[in-house]
Amino acid sequence: MTGNGRPDGLVIGSLIAISFGTAFVMVNSGGLPAPWPLVIRAAGAVVAVGLVVALFRTARTAQPVAARGGFSDRRYWLIVAAEVVALFGGLAVINQVLEAPDVSVAWIAVVVGTHFFALAWAWRMPLFHWLGAVMTALGLAGFLAYAAGASAAVVALIAGVGSGFALFGSAAAGMRGSRRVPDPAAA
Repeated sequence: MTGNGRPDGLVIGSLIAISFGTAFVMVNSGGLPAPWPLVIRAAGAVVAVGLVVALFRTARTAQPVAARGGFSDRRYWLIVAAEVVALFGGLAVINQVLEAPDVSVAWIAVVVGTHFFALAWAWRMPLFHWLGAVMTALGLAGFLAYAAGASAAVVALIAGVGSGFALFGSAAAGMRGSRRVPDPAAA
């Protein structure tokens, strides 16, 4: 058996994606009419638990491979610092200057999505380009929905809940890429 292997950081990175994905789903589904918050939150919880179980199975069975970068990499901390400045600076403008808190989650999705492009470059992880594109698009879609007159609940559903499930998808894709696959030469 061979495969892509388990890169350093798969477990912690996946746990971060699952945790933030769960937070996005739980926090941003509350404004919807009943029974949708309960349905969406239950689905998010089931997906999160399933992903954690799959993660530990993957971590136990996939062979480790060399690191591509990591949380101790200086580039990582520069990217995170820029993300924090953009996140809180933008939220201050949105909430205090524009007085438009309904689009805060859309801004968060755009900033977090954009930071994944930088991480994809720094860590040579193409999966993060896809995650960055999806989250950025969801954030922009939230802004467009707001401009078209959508409620805060709809903006939160698009940009927030959508981003949560995008993070879940990236964790699943990362694990899938780490699984062992049959070695055709061994057949």
